[in-house]
Amino acid sequence: MKEILSYLLDYKTLTKAEAKTVLKNIAHGHYAPAQVAAFMTIYMMRSITVEELEGFRDAMLELCVPVDLSAYEVIDLCGTGGDGKNTFNISTLASLVVAAAGQPVAKHGNYGVSSVCGSSNVLEALGVQFTNDEQQLRRQIEEAGICFLHAPLFHPAMKNVAPVRRELGVKTFFNMLGPMVNPAFPSKQMVGVFNMELLRLYAYLYQRSGKQFAIVHSLAGYDEVSLTSAFKMMTHETEVIMEPEMLGFPRLQAEELHGGATVEEAAALFLHILKGEGTPAQEAAVVANAAVALHVAGLYASLDDCRAAAFEALKSGEALRRLKKIQSLNQNNTKTVQL
Repeated sequence: MKEILSYLLDYKTLTKAEAKTVLKNIAHGHYAPAQVAAFMTIYMMRSITVEELEGFRDAMLELCVPVDLSAYEVIDLCGTGGDGKNTFNISTLASLVVAAAGQPVAKHGNYGVSSVCGSSNVLEALGVQFTNDEQQLRRQIEEAGICFLHAPLFHPAMKNVAPVRRELGVKTFFNMLGPMVNPAFPSKQMVGVFNMELLRLYAYLYQRSGKQFAIVHSLAGYDEVSLTSAFKMMTHETEVIMEPEMLGFPRLQAEELHGGATVEEAAALFLHILKGEGTPAQEAAVVANAAVALHVAGLYASLDDCRAAAFEALKSGEALRRLKKIQSLNQNNTKTVQL
């Protein structure tokens, strides 16, 4: 690792193969934690190349515990995190709405590292018990239309990285990788990224993936459709800049999207919105992201139809029923494959 660090500090970059090898060595615990922290820090100080990102991604996918949900043509809604905005759990709420609107979801997520409450934090606080048992995940999809893939259960080799990430407490290139390494290998995906540079890198890699996808970045700096500004969206078909009004929503203020200061507050807010008791701004953000995901999935004829379906799924209580179904299935079967 000393040679690799010296090489990178000399403003050189890794090839795809080199990046893949380094990440696999990190995963297998071949380097000291301080060296791993130094390696991550380099990528906080300079841009990652598409070859490096692709190599890191390929290593993660090769090391993961795969789950076959291909029969359900699932979609994943996942942001990179790391935008520093402390919003409530928009993509997780939108995932439940998308499932309630008829599109099966395999939501990949993790505990928050650079934020108060990641998707796994809020779901765990609401009584969701995570599993990597494929039979149980299939049952969740069949009965609730959604399953939650808690990243540590599918990427066990990353246990050597988790403590370093927690101690650093800021976004690293692992934030960039999260949406790209869903162990269900979904054929459809909506990804939020924290800057325009990463949007371009993602678009390059996703264009070669064969997926139906949308990569979004709000120009105000959010890794989702925040409705606080225009947002850039690149899909498998097009590239556009859209204003909130083009989705049928008013422009929101940043403070209207703030999440809780603790996991408990975030979970309470999450349930409040699912029960149809959120503010118009909170509901608008959830519905907007769900509508874009449904549009990517091709489930409805137009974006307007997607927005209407998402709004109905939230306000009718159907999205809340999906969460309750997952909770009840957890109580009946909590089996997890030991890694």
